[in-house]
Amino acid sequence: MLTTLNVRNLALAEDVRVEFGPGLNIVTGETGAGKSILLGALALLLGERADRGAIRTGAEQGLAEAVFELAAPEEVNALLTELGLPPCEDGQLLLRRVVKAGGAGQQTVNDAPVTLQALKRLGELLVDMHGPHDHQSLLRNEAQLDILDAFAHLAEARAPCADAHAAARATEARRAELLAGGDDIEAQMDLLAYRIKEIEDAQPAEGEEEKIRAEHEVIGHAQRIVELANPVVGALTEDDASACARLAGCRPALEELARLLPAAADWPAEAERLALGLRAFAAGIGREVERIETDPARLDWLDQRLALYRKIRRKYGETVAEILEKLAADRRRLDDLRHRTERLQQIEVELDRQRSELHRAAQGLRRRRLKAAGQLAEAITAELRALGFPHGAFTVALEAMEPGPSGMDRAEFGFAPNVGETVRPLRQIASSGEISRVMLAVKTVLARHDRIPVLVFDEIDANLGGEMGGAVGAKLAAVASARQVIAITHLPQVAVYGARQLAVRKEVSDGRTYSRALPVSGPEREKEIARMLGGADAEVALQHARSMLRRAGTATGRR
Repeated sequence: MLTTLNVRNLALAEDVRVEFGPGLNIVTGETGAGKSILLGALALLLGERADRGAIRTGAEQGLAEAVFELAAPEEVNALLTELGLPPCEDGQLLLRRVVKAGGAGQQTVNDAPVTLQALKRLGELLVDMHGPHDHQSLLRNEAQLDILDAFAHLAEARAPCADAHAAARATEARRAELLAGGDDIEAQMDLLAYRIKEIEDAQPAEGEEEKIRAEHEVIGHAQRIVELANPVVGALTEDDASACARLAGCRPALEELARLLPAAADWPAEAERLALGLRAFAAGIGREVERIETDPARLDWLDQRLALYRKIRRKYGETVAEILEKLAADRRRLDDLRHRTERLQQIEVELDRQRSELHRAAQGLRRRRLKAAGQLAEAITAELRALGFPHGAFTVALEAMEPGPSGMDRAEFGFAPNVGETVRPLRQIASSGEISRVMLAVKTVLARHDRIPVLVFDEIDANLGGEMGGAVGAKLAAVASARQVIAITHLPQVAVYGARQLAVRKEVSDGRTYSRALPVSGPEREKEIARMLGGADAEVALQHARSMLRRAGTATGRR
């Protein structure tokens, strides 16, 4: 579960630390108090894109940090190992994200740097977030098919369809390439042969251009190099007053010092080593200078070779690797055109085989989906009846389509909220309150079929009345009996079902606005529920809040 969330210098949150507990965690507060900042920080830690504009005014960077305590860390540890990261110690996982006003941000897992994509992959194993705009995704046929597959654990079963479809598309593209150009095949072959010969004659090699450029630079400055090197060699070894000559002149004095001064015993030998080193250094300089080839013909050849590299890079690719890749592609294309009829026949046979394979995989997937569709419909219907639709009916229909990467099915969720009403596609339901409850029912069912430890709901109760709020709260509490749930709500009927409640408040100090997130319990929680009730009479609102908390506590077994 998520135990701690730290937010610094993001929007109104200068320094906010939130502790979460097991079960249902409720987050409440006035509109604009900063509740969304907490979820925004959590989304950053799950790999969402960062908005530098969210950094608090005057700060150079913002930070989000979360600590997870995982009861079953095996799946997360397997991904950490794949990413080259150490596994969790005692099931603890620390995620950190730094967003900078200037320059690239940083993200770490257990203090080890990771890519944003790695953070996103980890987030998919840790948290399932549902925001107020996610209702719309439930109306899309693609999302409905994904829900069915998640319920039936068919994610891996889709892979053969995706692979077979990709292979068939690649074969179709090759066929189209062979058929391109109409009757002008001879002209294509002539052009390909010309390009192949031009690259082959050039004989480009990795690293050669850099070596030629370096040699060209040296030969082009040969005279200046000699002018600079000769005086250096002379000063080291050849002149009468060279360093070696002066060291040799010091030798008698050094030998007498060695006899008179114990500390000077090694000085003559050290002087000899220095002289040997200077002579070796000067010889090395001389050898390098002698290697320089000043032949104008060599310089001309280097000029031509560099010009040739510029030409083929301009025509065939920026790098030698790209040029050689182009050469291989042109050779394949030329070979295909020379044996065009035969290759087209082979491609048709291969395409028939791949399409048959795709159809078989899609049919197998369809059989499993048809079996699971009724089970999903029955499970969601049961949840909806607990959410205020005692006679509601939910259906999952599958329409056969042309096989594709996701199989051959088009899913259509249907819903009839009342007795006597015809089941209609979910997207035709006008009430957003009904859609909210359908979404919660779907999430409740899916929660039993995945291992994600944390569910987050941002205003799942949007557009619901007070009576339905109690049903939603009870359902959230039921889901939270098996995993941690964090829910932002404006409805007191939902809030009272929380095992823990956090109140987010906005304060002004020294001309700056700050958000604070405080755990509330006992009398403080009663006051927060009373505030949400909005009663004009404070005492009546408090009594009502106490009554609601008692009933919810009895219903959930807290009291």
